[in-house]
Amino acid sequence: MGITIITKGEVLRGRIDYLLKAQTGADLLKAQSLLFRSEELLNQLLVVPVSQAASEQFDRLRIAPKLQKIGRADLLIASIALSNQATLVTRNLRHFRQIPGMRVVNWVD
Repeated sequence: MGITIITKGEVLRGRIDYLLKAQTGADLLKAQSLLFRSEELLNQLLVVPVSQAASEQFDRLRIAPKLQKIGRADLLIASIALSNQATLVTRNLRHFRQIPGMRVVNWVD
């Protein structure tokens, strides 16, 4: 089990945004602590990169007319999952079920 490089980037971007929006010194310290903790946790996971196969899959998905409303990050995540024949665990079934060949499960709801 692992996460995509895109997912890792989304988590870290969210933590950095929180850090940059801190209103008080206490908020800043809390945000920094959360960023460091997130980095520690992410470093314990397998991070699946964008491979040549994933980049080619992305090129196919991004031009598919019926997938135009799916966000770029979701298409990148799907491309990585498809190129690794992986099952994607997500709460966002609505978008990912539209992608041909995707195996998707929701462990939360």
